[in-house]
Amino acid sequence: MPYVQANDIEVYYEVQGEGEPLVLIPYLAADQACYAFQVADYATRFTCYTMDLRGAGLSGKPEGEYTTELLADDVAAFMQAVGISSAHVSGLSLGAATGMWLAAKYPALVKSLSLHSAWTATDPYLKAVVQGWQIIAKELDSTTDMVIQGVFPWCFTPELYAAKPEYVDSLADFVRSRPMPPVDAFLRQSRAVLAHDASGVLQRIEAPCQITFGERDAVTSTRFAEPLTEGIKNSELVIFKDCAHAPIYEKVAEFNEKTMDFLIKHSS
Repeated sequence: MPYVQANDIEVYYEVQGEGEPLVLIPYLAADQACYAFQVADYATRFTCYTMDLRGAGLSGKPEGEYTTELLADDVAAFMQAVGISSAHVSGLSLGAATGMWLAAKYPALVKSLSLHSAWTATDPYLKAVVQGWQIIAKELDSTTDMVIQGVFPWCFTPELYAAKPEYVDSLADFVRSRPMPPVDAFLRQSRAVLAHDASGVLQRIEAPCQITFGERDAVTSTRFAEPLTEGIKNSELVIFKDCAHAPIYEKVAEFNEKTMDFLIKHSS
């Protein structure tokens, strides 16, 4: 299994496909396999580097304060360790928050930036949601059960639960099959979400940027669309209809098509 040392932690990653490098940054509590439905398509045109963030998957989970800026420093160090001088960078939710810090601090590393279900700075509503997840994780003493029982209902619409219960069950089975972090590591990652504020550095992002939201997302809703598109000068906005926080699972084909179009447009 491939590991590298980056920013004083061990980082697990996988590589698939051929073409320009594309670094995919996972969301809260997830490991690199969370983009399995995207990598199958992306790898036809790009070399996909999927990595586990600090505190999740098979990467290191040290004590201490986690921030989205620190996670971006980890990604930058990872890219240097594996020999990537510049890459397309994509992330959803926590992965997007990390990606915006990466593009702001290390502009030379980011050829294009894809921010899915992103937010500029944590507001009181998002804070309440994430604190609820923390309570569930501690009470259940399980990150896995917290994700399935606490996070899933924010990620998928009620209609998806009603129309495709077997599909939702299959996603739950997928979560159970993955190396989920212990509760203490999840809490450290979730505090990075609570502390996130990149509003002051958005103007430093130089890469062309695609910003996407689920139309019915409540967690990081389109309330963040204007601050992001106004803050990032070279950006475009895409809204996925009838989707909540996770269009990557709710509208796989449409999500992959629209995001691939952006990536290809900004490839050499």
